[in-house]
Amino acid sequence: MEMINGKLLKEMLESGCNNLNNQKKEVDAKNVFPVPDGDTGTNMSLTFTNGINEVRKSGSDVLSVVAKTFSRGLLMGARGNSGVILSQIFRGFSKAVKDKDQVSVAEFSEAMFKGAQMAYKAVMRPVEGTILTVIREASEMADFYVKDHPDATLNEYVDILCKEAKDSLDRTPDLLPVLKEAHVVDSGGSGLCVIFDGFRAYLEGAPIQPLGEKEKLEAEKNEKASGYATEFIMRIPAGNRNFFRKEEFYNALEKIGNNITLVVNEDVVKLHINTITPGRVLTLAERYGEFEKVQIENFKGELSPSIIEEEAPKEEKEYGIITVAAGDGLRKLFTEYRADVVVSGGQTMNPSTEDICSAIRQINAKHIYVLPNNSNIIMAANQAAAVTKDKDIIVLETKSIPQGLSACISFNPDAAVEENTEAMKEAVANVKTGQVTYAIKDTTFNDLAIHAGDYMGIFDKDIRLTNPDKVKAACALVDEMCDSNAEIVTLIRGEDATEEECQKVAEYITAHYDVDVDVEDGGQPVYCFIIGVE
Repeated sequence: MEMINGKLLKEMLESGCNNLNNQKKEVDAKNVFPVPDGDTGTNMSLTFTNGINEVRKSGSDVLSVVAKTFSRGLLMGARGNSGVILSQIFRGFSKAVKDKDQVSVAEFSEAMFKGAQMAYKAVMRPVEGTILTVIREASEMADFYVKDHPDATLNEYVDILCKEAKDSLDRTPDLLPVLKEAHVVDSGGSGLCVIFDGFRAYLEGAPIQPLGEKEKLEAEKNEKASGYATEFIMRIPAGNRNFFRKEEFYNALEKIGNNITLVVNEDVVKLHINTITPGRVLTLAERYGEFEKVQIENFKGELSPSIIEEEAPKEEKEYGIITVAAGDGLRKLFTEYRADVVVSGGQTMNPSTEDICSAIRQINAKHIYVLPNNSNIIMAANQAAAVTKDKDIIVLETKSIPQGLSACISFNPDAAVEENTEAMKEAVANVKTGQVTYAIKDTTFNDLAIHAGDYMGIFDKDIRLTNPDKVKAACALVDEMCDSNAEIVTLIRGEDATEEECQKVAEYITAHYDVDVDVEDGGQPVYCFIIGVE
């Protein structure tokens, strides 16, 4: 009987991870919406890589330890709904092989099927035609095969797993009309097939290798990814403290790196940043003070051991608020609306479970509200709440920036937690959200012909209109959103819209509707206008 040990599992996972990392852009491109933010492949890649990194750091070849460590890495690194579901698949797998040094092909097959069941349980309202369907049908059919063929080898099992996953993926447009209309298969299911193909390649003696260094560096540059994990502890002399502005420093850092943790405690500044130009980071900082410790490590998918300890306020307070947003203006706006921590991210880069947990650790409060402000971040936020045992975490399932802002405005620091939660939920329910962005490809959505380069007006999750002119698209979207009950319109300008264009939209709203208009400079990427109607 063929047995699978930890070393074999680890090398299969490595090959699957490399295959996914190499093909993440192709998976991203299968996004249904023709917007410049398709990130399913990227989310799954970052999630899977975090799991592999944890396995590497453990140094273990014991099957149960490899599976558990990998599962934990996926859990904390999970980004987006696809990443969370992926983490749950391998969480179920890990539980099925608990305390085992090796498993048979039948046990391996059963563990994969348990993973599919765990993933379904993690989703409140499972949708067929997604990654959930692909993992269920593939693992179930492969398990049937192994039961019918007790002497099946691991190679035969994985062959069947890959075939059934591909067949299931090809059927996803028949289950989700939106996929059929856009002429694509499910992107999450596609990513899962890529992982399984990596497993098969390893078993066939040709494990998938990562991109060449030249290609890898180019890909990292294009994604503003990290070349070096750069950390320092710096002390600011008394004479310079009036010149140091945390917000300004953070904004400057965002232009040259990501995965930023910035802690300021009186005269001590602690920083972690991933960047391809560490010299620029140090040059930017040295004008303010003297370094006490500097650590720079080449970043190859692994974070260096952190020298930063996040510090919570000494005195516990009643409430804390964490929100997610991208853009300097939105970060400032949420801060003004009582947010304690604004996690950098949004539609173009979903923060991980660990990113949200890190924000939670920065706040010393009895009750902490988490506002994801994006439907693709809610599962990671809930996962962060689930792994936090020592604090009361309340995830308000805000699906847009206007909903998050409205929730913050409705928060009352003097009210009881039940009263606050109810008021914030009610405020969220009364907000309509619209967004204007450009199309990256020709497609059809709900019988609406969309051409690459045109601007789309998106009302909640529906693309309602297109127009070659962003101002006209925004004005038409306002017409779709406003009715006789509208009282307040919040117009948030993104980085791709000028002040003049924003003013034209604001003037249109004032001329055509009896509402209060609040214009904000959000600086958000991708969406030139975000519109909230209450």
